[in-house]
Amino acid sequence: MSLDPRMGALILELRQIGVTDADVLRVIEDTPRDIFLPDPFKARAFENVALPIGHHQTVSQPGVVGLMTQALEVTDRHKVLEIGTGSGYQAVILAKLCRRLYTIERHPELLKIAEPRFEAMNLLNITAIAGDGAGGWPEQAPFERILVAAAAADVPPVLFDQLAIGGIMILPIGLDEADQHLTKVTRTADGAETEDLGPTRFVPLVDGLAPLGGEAVD
Repeated sequence: MSLDPRMGALILELRQIGVTDADVLRVIEDTPRDIFLPDPFKARAFENVALPIGHHQTVSQPGVVGLMTQALEVTDRHKVLEIGTGSGYQAVILAKLCRRLYTIERHPELLKIAEPRFEAMNLLNITAIAGDGAGGWPEQAPFERILVAAAAADVPPVLFDQLAIGGIMILPIGLDEADQHLTKVTRTADGAETEDLGPTRFVPLVDGLAPLGGEAVD
């Protein structure tokens, strides 16, 4: 099958912004983003922009997904925790690279849409639940990798405690959308090392399950 020229253009754009990991680019290329979007936005699947998925949530732009996944340094030996399943797009990217993915979504209605996508793609290494992502998944800890798709004021101690020694967490830090920075946190035997990966924009990390109901598309 020949590569859709729109995907080729997107991959070139990702390379230009710093996504150079061959495995990450391959997985993004092999994952049709349109299936994770509501019908009104499917035609924009190849654009490097965030798009609404309902419940005041978005599917992240492919560039952010690529940069976060690349910084996470995922391999097929890793058990990964994702906070914020959303449409399932980032989860699929991670699941194709890791040994096992555990993903938590606070909006049960979004999870009901995402889970059939995982099944349709025959991704059997994903375990998903509706729950309070701010609390992590202590029953499955420790995790070698944690990706948080929501902004926190600082590195959440609860999630950091679930990170294995030598593990990596990627998350946006900063509750002011005008001053958020994607941050790489590496847990060491003595504490944590952090690296600023540049400005970003995410919704805030919120405690608890979201109430049922709401618009399918914002």
